[in-house]
Amino acid sequence: MEDAVLRTEQLVKIYGGRQRVRALDGIDLEIASGEIFGLLGPNGAGKTTTVGIWTTRVLPTSGRAFVGRIDVVTDPPLARRSIGLVPQFNTLDRACSAWENLYFHCRYFGFDGQRARRRADELLAEFRLGERATAFPNELSGGMAQRLQLARAIAHYPSVLFLDEPTAGLDPQSRLAVWEMVRDMRRRGTTILLTTHNMEEADQLCDRVAIIDHGKILVCDTPNNLKQRTGAQRVLELHVDGARQSLAEGLGRIPAVTSVEITQSGVRVLAGGGDGLLSKVFEIAQGYQLRDISMTEPSLETVFILLTGRNLRD
Repeated sequence: MEDAVLRTEQLVKIYGGRQRVRALDGIDLEIASGEIFGLLGPNGAGKTTTVGIWTTRVLPTSGRAFVGRIDVVTDPPLARRSIGLVPQFNTLDRACSAWENLYFHCRYFGFDGQRARRRADELLAEFRLGERATAFPNELSGGMAQRLQLARAIAHYPSVLFLDEPTAGLDPQSRLAVWEMVRDMRRRGTTILLTTHNMEEADQLCDRVAIIDHGKILVCDTPNNLKQRTGAQRVLELHVDGARQSLAEGLGRIPAVTSVEITQSGVRVLAGGGDGLLSKVFEIAQGYQLRDISMTEPSLETVFILLTGRNLRD
């Protein structure tokens, strides 16, 4: 990819100690300029380590990682000038006001006093925080604090922005506001790497997503292409009190059914098209104390579960 802004080559990270952990096992990724790229995976899959290496906070065991043409290991200070980071947890300076958090961030990146003051004022207005300029982080709501972290992350005009669970814990209104701000940053040309457990968020925002597990990239494609890979047009969730294994075997014999998975409360059925599917499923499930049934289209979560066999929050 000629216009790759983020790139890794056979990236490996092994954590030592009593039990060696191979967190990354030969990761190759390329992310294009102006792209919103989602990195999805269960806890411990390697997402945080990958982002940690790109943001110069973690050293790889082997392999290389680049921000533009900058090797993040050989020149971490230069790499940091090109990136912004919004971590999952609030890292605002609690001893500084909202305005001061932005001002001192700009000063750290070499802005003179006048330019830093002007940039802090601009960002407070842009992120709708002008009335809270003198408030301290513990006086801000969760949504306001996250907007301030976003503002701080782009204060020095980075070309790449890393967002780690940017809407975790936010109410729906704040989440939608953050989504719109992320889209606006992309419209300005910022390349964004997003890690999230929210499948709707990845589907709504990302141009492409990669699913990582056990330190390896399982798939990398657009959300729509990944959903089409399931080979299914419908997903049925059945909640039953009867024997799930026997029910799964019975449903698997329906011609339109492509796969059946046993869940905690019943079974999940992936099926293609075909008349009478729901009535056939219902007829078989009746003998297993059926409590509830729902039908949806395949989602990114469907793809994830098929690939890893477990939910993102496990």
